[in-house]
Amino acid sequence: MFAVKRCISSVLRSSRTPISTCLNKKHTLPELPYAYDALEPIICKEIMELHHKKHHQTYVNNLNALEEKFAEAVKKNDVSTIIALEPGLRFNGGGHINHSIFWKNLSPNASKLQGELCDLVVQSFGSVADMQKKLATAANGVQGSGWAWLGYNKATGCLEIATTPNQDPLLATKGLHPLFGIDVWEHAYYLQYLNVRADYTKAIFDIVNWDDVNERYLDAKCDISR
Repeated sequence: MFAVKRCISSVLRSSRTPISTCLNKKHTLPELPYAYDALEPIICKEIMELHHKKHHQTYVNNLNALEEKFAEAVKKNDVSTIIALEPGLRFNGGGHINHSIFWKNLSPNASKLQGELCDLVVQSFGSVADMQKKLATAANGVQGSGWAWLGYNKATGCLEIATTPNQDPLLATKGLHPLFGIDVWEHAYYLQYLNVRADYTKAIFDIVNWDDVNERYLDAKCDISR
């Protein structure tokens, strides 16, 4: 539980969003760096509005409410309540973390993967295309709702592909720094792609902001929090 709360602070700073993570301050919904219709035809305006304004806002609202209860429980040394709050903090805190990364991972002006990160991708997976296929395969294999990630293992210096269920945040639960994530909750794609998740996970690579992914890699490698 405490690891999740520390991760909320560190990951949101590294995602370069102007969000305070102190318990006595409120989390806020980050603005999108593009218009709701900017990612069309890959992701339609209706999905983006619903995903950002409704789903992400709900995670923010719930997280703020839970943190108030958590602070009160800590003040009272109410260990039972502290423990009971853990699932909600994990779910809503993870939802806030994951989506704050996701919005900036995408761009209507997709950039090219290059430089040191590109070299590491080739070293780890054989080619950029192979990495994308493996990440899409992982995303398609998530049962129910969750995420597929390209993550950085600072201990080994290697890139890894991982999946997380529900809204579990990658760093807090698997120790990998999140570089690029694919949201495979149905609300992220169903209105447009229906039950064909594979079409969505293939198309999303056409709108990846690799400049943002590369900055996340450099930040994680150098222990920089922004």
